[in-house]
Amino acid sequence: MEEVTVAVRGISLNVLLAGPAGGTPVLLVHGNCSSADFWRPLLRHLPPTVRIVAPDLRGYGRSETAPVDATRGLRDFADDVAALLDDPSLFPGGGPVTVGAHSMGCGVAMQLLIDHPDRVSALLLEAPLSPYGFGGTRDLEGTPTTADFAGTGGGAANPVFVSRIASGDRGADGPTSPLSVLRSAYVADPASLGEDEQLLLDTVLSTAIGDDNYPGDSKPSDNWPGMAPGDRGVLNTMAPNHFNVAADLVAVPAKPPITWVRGDKDAIVSDTSFFDLAYLGSLGAVPGWPGADACPPQPMVSQTRAVLDRYAAAGGAYTEVVYENCGHSPHVERPTEVAAELLKVL
Repeated sequence: MEEVTVAVRGISLNVLLAGPAGGTPVLLVHGNCSSADFWRPLLRHLPPTVRIVAPDLRGYGRSETAPVDATRGLRDFADDVAALLDDPSLFPGGGPVTVGAHSMGCGVAMQLLIDHPDRVSALLLEAPLSPYGFGGTRDLEGTPTTADFAGTGGGAANPVFVSRIASGDRGADGPTSPLSVLRSAYVADPASLGEDEQLLLDTVLSTAIGDDNYPGDSKPSDNWPGMAPGDRGVLNTMAPNHFNVAADLVAVPAKPPITWVRGDKDAIVSDTSFFDLAYLGSLGAVPGWPGADACPPQPMVSQTRAVLDRYAAAGGAYTEVVYENCGHSPHVERPTEVAAELLKVL
């Protein structure tokens, strides 16, 4: 396993490489508050014949901290990744590749498929954000809860968690420390982190902090809870006013097979997400919630299933794999099983 620095679109990305140059190519795209090193628990369970290319996205890991234009949705990330596919030192065989992605990275992979359908042979989506974005939509068709998508985007991040990332906090005191969030939100069983815990914490702490990166900026709103998405930074890329790829995903002309893997105890992406302010409001954890008629929790998993059903009806195919007592990171908690699903795709 090695790391290389690659120049793409005017910035430098750090890329983790494993396997022979002539091996079966797999592109892995990590999620938010993470980096390519977050894939290491999975890589140990893959055969040496697989060629792994896993970049640190801009503003994560050891890649350059470059601004993220949220008005493009996740396209800044997707365009960076697409440029890597053209690098013969990474993918000497050319042609389409299998793409595996986690969480926010699944949105990057969806955008990559939409913009470059000839470059993707198959998708493995692990705990994907909804094709309608994160937060702010009320039904299976992605209907907006409010006109300005209040409660989503950069302002939705916990400011204490953000400041503790910025300070490199490695402690476990309180629920908002990066280590506590890793143990409670990234996985269902913190013991599954094992000897990788500090390595995976490093990936969280590698996140570049600021209005142009994580979490991003925000705008005031007259709607509960008083703020709406801004136009800069990571969380705003996933706000539903900037990211809504459902129709485009269904309309992709050449539809590669999709394997969707998730844990049934996912705290981040679910129909009852603890990162959805509307759901937290329904629990009384965020004051002033206006009620389910005005601001219901987002049915994230149900939305994804509804879109993939349409994808299949339009000529594609997908498989849903659910792991019991597993959280947001199946490749960490169930690496052997996820590796087997990836090999099936290959």
